[in-house]
This record gives sequence, C-alpha cells and structure tokens, in this order.
Amino acid sequence: MDNNNGNTLLALLTGFTIGVGIGILFAPDKGIETRKKIKNKTLEAKSDIQDRIHNAKEELIQTVDEKKETFEEKLENAISTMSLKADDIIDALEHKLETLKKKNTQP
Repeated sequence: MDNNNGNTLLALLTGFTIGVGIGILFAPDKGIETRKKIKNKTLEAKSDIQDRIHNAKEELIQTVDEKKETFEEKLENAISTMSLKADDIIDALEHKLETLKKKNTQP
C-alpha cells in the first residue's frame, strides 16, 4: 500500500469515527447507553484498523519476498554471464600467449 492510499484510508477512518461519535452524542439515549455505544464503536474501529494494518503488513511482506526472489535471480544470471565472459577472455588471452610464444621461438 503506498503512502497516498494509507493517508486516504486514515482520513476516511478518522472521518467515519468522528461521524459515528457525533451521531451517537446527538442520539436520544441515556448517558450510560451513549457511553456504551461510543465504546463499542471505538472498539469496532480499533479492530478494523488493526485488521487493515495486518493486511497491509502481509501484502508488504509478500511484495518484499517477491522482489527479493527476482533480485536474486537477476544477480545469479548476471554472475553467470560475467563468469562465462571471463572464461572467454581467459581463453583468448591464453591463445594470444601461445601465439606470442610461438612467434618468439622462431628465428
């Protein structure tokens, strides 16, 4: 979840919580009933936020694991390619050395 979505989610949850609180305060209930409703709505909002945070954390972990795996594959491919190129360079240098040795031994 990117930062903009997180901010939007937080703003919506905050607005929802404030709206519920105001609605409960203006409802024609006794004080004890109003306090119970506020407490219940607060606990529900808290639970909802915890669930959303948990889901976002799981998504983040999954994304990081996928990116790590992709990076490791690309790194392994790059190392393999460099190793093959190094072998080719060594072979070319050895061939050049042999050619120079032969050239130097000739009168």
